[in-house]
Amino acid sequence: MVMSIDRLKGSIPPIITPFRPDTLEIDEETFAGLIEYQIENGSHGVLINGTSAEPSTLTIDERNRLVTRAVQVAGGRVPVVAATGSQSLAETQALTDHAVRVGADALLIVTPYYIKPPQRGLIQYYLALTSSHDVPWMIYHIPGRASVSVTQETLGAIAEASPNFVGMKQAVNNLGFISECLAARGPQFRIFVGLEELSYPGMATGACGLMNAVGNLRPRVLVELCEAIWNNDLKVARSLHERLLEVNQAVFFETNPIPIKYMMKRLGLIQSNDHRLPMSPAPPELERRLDQVLDRAGLL
Repeated sequence: MVMSIDRLKGSIPPIITPFRPDTLEIDEETFAGLIEYQIENGSHGVLINGTSAEPSTLTIDERNRLVTRAVQVAGGRVPVVAATGSQSLAETQALTDHAVRVGADALLIVTPYYIKPPQRGLIQYYLALTSSHDVPWMIYHIPGRASVSVTQETLGAIAEASPNFVGMKQAVNNLGFISECLAARGPQFRIFVGLEELSYPGMATGACGLMNAVGNLRPRVLVELCEAIWNNDLKVARSLHERLLEVNQAVFFETNPIPIKYMMKRLGLIQSNDHRLPMSPAPPELERRLDQVLDRAGLL
């Protein structure tokens, strides 16, 4: 049964991938605990294999196993959004087919990175991936990493040809793009803010929710921010936004999720902040800087 897109909103954090320090294998029990932590703290969903999960360092099988485990742990309590994008059509198709088969509630498919395709290629790519199923799907728009943008014309062409295309994660410093999308596609078009510092202004502009790495730390604050905006309590929302400002900035002290994993370790959410190469754990000077941020934010 296809999920109603009305449930696709709010704070849907991109869950990190915990690794065992001795083998760098995925720690699936800790991963399952992180899903429970999100649900217990009110998150409106979970995003699996997003950027914060370091998917480029995982095999197809590992990414598929994480999606399967998340669907099992969530048990329908919150939507599970599976990020299934890669740099190749074949790999993305394999990831997408698996996510659909095991019951992911929605898909997030990044623009194929590195190759910088033309807009006509993007249109054909997305339609080839999604024409055989009716699961709601969204574009992950992150040109800073993918080196390709999507245009309003491209979004319009995809929307016209794919009835289950329902939105996008917008990780671009461009609030006007959100307004243009909603003006062209209507308020039901789901836009999730993917840049932490734009959480409040993005939702105030009309975005339906957040897919922010900071949600891995203290999920409840982002839930309260979303709900304050839904209740038109902009004073409370702005206060929460200001409270999160320095932590939001800390996410980008180094490549995400290096800072996030270290801060999660300091908060006792994971035992180790290991990464697979070419990613590398936070060095001592970054650790000290992040400790100061956590202390000033009152999170320690």
